[in-house]
Amino acid sequence: MKTFVRNLESPKSLRPVANQFIIFSGNYEYFQSYDSLIAKKNINTGKLILDDYYWNYSRTTSKYRNQFTGLTTKETEKAIKDKQIILTNLNQT
Repeated sequence: MKTFVRNLESPKSLRPVANQFIIFSGNYEYFQSYDSLIAKKNINTGKLILDDYYWNYSRTTSKYRNQFTGLTTKETEKAIKDKQIILTNLNQT
């Protein structure tokens, strides 16, 4: 299984953004902000899992999480409430 990483790009400049990453591994894409995993998405099913602590940690994290998921914060909150998105600890040590 190959794993590779790329920086997210700024929607305005289309240049790579520091400390915001998409990790591709097997059937999953992960969004990492700084040293924390924020989201995990199954490439085949689109099923989305968010870290229960960091998913809405800061304005910057939310901005790039929204870019990764294609959802606004309001849409994300509704999907969590409706149990379409699962919250769990993605940063277990």
